Amino acid sequence: MRLLIIFILMLSNSFASEVTDIKNLVINKELKSYSDITFLDIQNKELKLNDYKGTLVILNFWATWCAPCKDEMPSLDLLGENPNLDNLKIFPINIGKDTNQKSLTFFKDLEIKNLEIYFDSPDTLARKFKLRGLPTTIFFNKDGLEFARIIGSIDFTDEKFMRWLSNYN
Repeated sequence: MRLLIIFILMLSNSFASEVTDIKNLVINKELKSYSDITFLDIQNKELKLNDYKGTLVILNFWATWCAPCKDEMPSLDLLGENPNLDNLKIFPINIGKDTNQKSLTFFKDLEIKNLEIYFDSPDTLARKFKLRGLPTTIFFNKDGLEFARIIGSIDFTDEKFMRWLSNYN
């Protein structure tokens, strides 16, 4: 019986994503490709993820009513000004159906200076990416493929995280 349990655990782990010692970070065993990923800027202009190939891209999904989002946003803002990550583009995407004004107030209250506000597209990215909660952060390599995600909040200025991320820059 014990051998069967060990075998099942080994088998299930072979399909699971790799987990690092960085809190909430899950690295994909296989890169994930998505087609037609679009989102909106604050002027309601559509942006396409494919237009950012050649760049390390972070999509951070948040909402103004999300307390963990509020906690992590200042560190995400600081990540955006890190000189060692000069080939990084961060898109904080509000999926909470908040108004422009409410989102701007959220950023102002948190003194966010390095990030712009983006919004979910009518196609609902939460569904496309099968998000299980907020905040969720998805990492795309220079080929536009998802290679990792953070499920929950994280300190984006954590040294271990910064070293890990710099490997992909």
